[in-house]
Amino acid sequence: MKSEFVTAITQLAAEKGVPREMVMEAIQQALVSAYKQHEEDSRLITAEIDSDSGEPHVYHWLTVVEDIPDDVEDDSNLIILEQARTLKSPEGQVLFPNAQPGDQIYEDVTPPQFGRIAAQTAKQVVMQKLRDAERRLVFNQFAEREGEIVHGVIQRIEAGTVIIEIDRAEAVMPRTEQVPTERYYQGQRLRVYVAEVRDTPRGPQVVVSRAHRLMLRRLFEQEVPEIFSGAVEIKAIAREAGFRSKVAVAARQEGIDPVGSCVGVRGVRIQNIVNELNGEKIDVVEWNEDPAQYVANALSPAQVSHVTIDEATRTAKVVVPERQLSLAIGKEGQNARLAAKLTGWRIDIKSDVATAATAAAAAAAAEQTEPVGARKE
Repeated sequence: MKSEFVTAITQLAAEKGVPREMVMEAIQQALVSAYKQHEEDSRLITAEIDSDSGEPHVYHWLTVVEDIPDDVEDDSNLIILEQARTLKSPEGQVLFPNAQPGDQIYEDVTPPQFGRIAAQTAKQVVMQKLRDAERRLVFNQFAEREGEIVHGVIQRIEAGTVIIEIDRAEAVMPRTEQVPTERYYQGQRLRVYVAEVRDTPRGPQVVVSRAHRLMLRRLFEQEVPEIFSGAVEIKAIAREAGFRSKVAVAARQEGIDPVGSCVGVRGVRIQNIVNELNGEKIDVVEWNEDPAQYVANALSPAQVSHVTIDEATRTAKVVVPERQLSLAIGKEGQNARLAAKLTGWRIDIKSDVATAATAAAAAAAAEQTEPVGARKE
């Protein structure tokens, strides 16, 4: 009996991937539920599994009192002292000959053939407990991995939402977390960023992303040892997933080129990241505590002639060579927009020709408004 019962519990725990002790707890709770369905009352009931025989036992716990007061509405969990000292086990042995008022004692109330009744009634309860245990394990597992990159396989796509299997659990990738330029299909293997883990009434919900800007940070940590070790620090990231990203880096140790460390020899490191993101362009720029220099770096690959900082409005007025104007602004303003996100400054870009023309026009206007008597002869 013992070997069959223990084997069944072990197999069930292995199948569900939950600790054996958790399964035992679920079964014991199920036995209490089965007993209370069979014998409905308000008694304090617990259940245990005999470690030697594997037989289930149900116990009724009682509080010893000298006498039961008349005003007690429910005395089902009370026993007077005289009865407590004569309480016997099913084998006829006196259990508590030295019982005292206030003691907690138990009575074995296991019904005949309770093992069969309990097995039938408790099956559904046990499975529900196991499902709850699985959900807790999944939640705990992914709560610890939130903010990490994991591998998964696409199981299906429902109304635009991608369902991904990760370590026997399902994760969802909503449209908002998908890269617009990527196409997803069933059976596709891909790496995703664990963006959020929610504990919902229907179980844990794992939200993953391919578009999150912090996915880029994790990829750099995996590809660039200097970032992983802390010798190079990522200061800021601006990303338009699938199109272009900008990453600002700074060296925390002397003698280290932060941009060169990220790019790698012949661009190997940055190319690995670009390949993972299916061709997304990535600009790695050097962070600088001087806002003007930082803005100039952020507009890479465009060359900047001059930057004027307005602290009051947090605006950076940038002058670039005429031939560099379109490159500095970027397609549909993308380069300037990403540079503004990266630096946190509003960026106003003009060419040197336009700036010179504006300055000349202002000088001419000033000259025209100058009083006649003040003009030089």
